[in-house]
Amino acid sequence: MLGTLMLLLVSAAVRGSETPGQYITPNFKDADLTQVAEAVSVATGKNFIVDPRVRGQVTMLSSTPMNPAAFYEAFLAILQVHGFIAVPAGNIIKVLPDADARQIPSLDLPGRVSATSDEIVTQVIDVKNVSAAQLVPILRPMIPQYGHLAAYPASNILIISDRASNVNRMIRIIRRVDQVGDQDVEIVPLQNASSTDTVRVLNSLFQQAAATEGGVAVKVVADERSNSVLISGDQSRRLRIRALVAHLDTPLQAGGDTQVRYLHYADADKVAPKLKEYISGIAQGTPGGAGGAQGSPQAQAEKNAVVLSDKATNSLIIMAPPKIMRAITEVVDKLDIRRAQVLVEAVIVEVNADKTSDLGVNWAAWSNGSNGTQIPAGGFIEPIGGSSLTDVASTVQSIANGSTSSTSSLTGTTLALGKISANGINFGAMLRAISGDASTNVVATPSAITMDNQEAELKVAQEVPFITGQYATTSGSTTSTSSTVSPFTTVQRQEVGTILKVTPQIATESDSVILKISIESSSVAATSVSAVDITTNKRTVSTSVLIEDGGIVVLGGLISDSVTKSEQRVPFLGSLPLIGLLFKTRDYSRTKNNLMIFIRPKILHTAEQTAIETGAKYNYMLDEQRRADKRDATPLLPGEKQPTLPPLTEIPVPDGSVVPEPSK
Repeated sequence: MLGTLMLLLVSAAVRGSETPGQYITPNFKDADLTQVAEAVSVATGKNFIVDPRVRGQVTMLSSTPMNPAAFYEAFLAILQVHGFIAVPAGNIIKVLPDADARQIPSLDLPGRVSATSDEIVTQVIDVKNVSAAQLVPILRPMIPQYGHLAAYPASNILIISDRASNVNRMIRIIRRVDQVGDQDVEIVPLQNASSTDTVRVLNSLFQQAAATEGGVAVKVVADERSNSVLISGDQSRRLRIRALVAHLDTPLQAGGDTQVRYLHYADADKVAPKLKEYISGIAQGTPGGAGGAQGSPQAQAEKNAVVLSDKATNSLIIMAPPKIMRAITEVVDKLDIRRAQVLVEAVIVEVNADKTSDLGVNWAAWSNGSNGTQIPAGGFIEPIGGSSLTDVASTVQSIANGSTSSTSSLTGTTLALGKISANGINFGAMLRAISGDASTNVVATPSAITMDNQEAELKVAQEVPFITGQYATTSGSTTSTSSTVSPFTTVQRQEVGTILKVTPQIATESDSVILKISIESSSVAATSVSAVDITTNKRTVSTSVLIEDGGIVVLGGLISDSVTKSEQRVPFLGSLPLIGLLFKTRDYSRTKNNLMIFIRPKILHTAEQTAIETGAKYNYMLDEQRRADKRDATPLLPGEKQPTLPPLTEIPVPDGSVVPEPSK
């Protein structure tokens, strides 16, 4: 009753004042649909024919006044909600169920389709760039069942029949999809990659693109002459392919098929053979099989990889495919690194003591005959103190005659007495006593800096001559007195001093050093007795030790103490008290040797540590030179100064910074 009453009030208001600027505020609650159609007819002046099947109760609430045109659009919305349509037929509008919308003529091909109207319209849309038949399954879910959507492939058009608002939406969607296709061909030149390999990879990736995607598939072709890639297809696909080509054409860390790698720390001549062995191992490890992978071009390229070294620039020339190139580059990066250095300091301490003592009596008795011959009667002759005394009588006779040729070789304290006559018994006796002390104190502190796993040799020695042989040649006739005797002496020189050979190996996980050491320390021995040739002391140590960084270890030591006693005497007579001293000689010698060798390694990881150690040694030598250059009270060359090292106040390091001078 309320809806009917409101409808009558609206109708009366419309009839009473039908002015162009009138506004209506319709409100219906449970009103019959035909009554609402009547009110719309009164407000707009339109004529409606309502199908008997059009039944329904309508509720419409409005608080804003609207003009007649808006009221009509609201009526069309009410019909859509209740499943009915309004079909214009001349000056009459038919209100029908929407199930008959396909067969009922509607507003055909309007110049403009409203985006807000709910009237039924039919529109033909030209599709220019894509296939109209392919759009039907995409757009059909957006058309209601009473609507119509069909494609005409011959003309590539779409026919749509639906409410104006939905048709307007379909037209906007179709225009957005129906963009102009770009089928141009792009040429992409490659700088680093091979066009053939790049196209093979891209075709493998997009070989199913035509089957899985609609439209024209993209095509990629390689031009080996210019090393370029030709791309054809629509713009979006070309853009994606071009991005992939740009990524594939980026310069690899290992370079292309040929690369020159300059080494900073390693030796190219030593690295190249190892890389060749590495490449041979990779080529032999290439799997074969039924697929014939071993005979593929890639496997053949791996076998033909070449590594050469250039000594002048310390560089490697590598010719290999990208896969092998990357592997070789990774190996070179691991080998060409800055290796730590090791300062090896050795202390060689040697103390030798040599003492000798000799005491003895030599005597002889003989008779001179009338014819000048000597008849020995007896004697006791034994060398003492290294002396080669063998004829006491000749020595005594030489002393009696005033000659010193026989006594010039005597050493020590010698007392002699005797009787010499032309006839009769003659005798001579000599008392010899000699004692000698010799000592040697050698402290050698060799040091050497070498790189990890690199042998270093430090040699501080003298070339000492050793007699190896003597002989003489006679020139002229053997029967002539004018023959000349030419003596020859052959000499061989040997190194005597300190020789240090060391090869350090730094443990990577800890600051410890494995040292392979060979030390030789030799010197000319000071002896207490005379000798024909030079005597040398030689000490050698060859070993391998493990030492912590900065630690000290003793390599080995020699401590010996030897005592030698000897006595030569006449049996029975030499054992008599006091008198027995005339019939014996005694020799006593004692030799004591002490040798110790200490080693201390220090790892120099950085250039700063190396500079500090160098500065410390530099300042030490500078101080030694300053102490040696003391002024004399009466200089022989006034104004002349001893050359010294320039002062070292700051130590530059490779990074440009400055390390302070180490404290003394």
